[in-house]
Amino acid sequence: METPDWARTWIGSSTADSITVAGRDLPALMGRMTLTELAYLLITRREATPEQVRLLDAVLVSLADHGLTPSALSARLTYTGAPESVQGAVAAGLLGAGRVLLGPAGDAAEFLAGALAAGHESLEEAARAAVAARRSSGARIPGLGHPTHKVQDPRVPRLYQLAGELGLIGPHLRLLQVVAEVSGLGLPINGAGAAGAALADLGVPPASVRGFVLIGRTAGLVAHLAEEAEHPIGRSLWAEVERRSSGPNEPGPNEATPPPTPNEDEPPPVSP
Repeated sequence: METPDWARTWIGSSTADSITVAGRDLPALMGRMTLTELAYLLITRREATPEQVRLLDAVLVSLADHGLTPSALSARLTYTGAPESVQGAVAAGLLGAGRVLLGPAGDAAEFLAGALAAGHESLEEAARAAVAARRSSGARIPGLGHPTHKVQDPRVPRLYQLAGELGLIGPHLRLLQVVAEVSGLGLPINGAGAAGAALADLGVPPASVRGFVLIGRTAGLVAHLAEEAEHPIGRSLWAEVERRSSGPNEPGPNEATPPPTPNEDEPPPVSP
């Protein structure tokens, strides 16, 4: 009986003496194609133009790191408890990509794509209808507002400037600007929202945007873990939280119950 031919993938395959990725010989791609170009090819099934590569790289750079955010803290604290599991610490940081941080890139892309698909005659009509629908349901408007950058997210004007110089401002980026104007909330466009709009304009499927941006954040998390290995702050953060969470008559960890002594192969803790 013939085996059903359903377990196939275009993404990659290998034999005893060859590896194929995206229908191409992998060794031939090495040194010719960047990781950004390969990721775009794998997700969209087409090669990026030089202009698209510049904007894609800018988006990934814009989301690589934002300081000691919850994702970075998750990674560092996971590493504190399991320094043998760098992959687990990176995964812990990536799991925090949700509707507040990082996730708005994907949420904005899907929100804008849905508004454009509704068939309104103008971007303003599309924006007003989409905003009204979100507000009537009590949902936040993706791509607007930032917990730190209350007036302007400094990444946003640069992304729009670069997209304009490259001739890559498309309907998603334009619609996001109109959404911010008609929302009546006075909230700035955030970097994740602009990134999501830019990726959608570049042809990344909106449902894949949240995953695509994690390529950039992974680099930032690995950097945090490399720094944590040399200059750890996780153990001190743990101790400080324990101290602050102790009751008024209860000794903190520094007074009575210090964190466990590190293993001999672990770097000694230092103050942040």
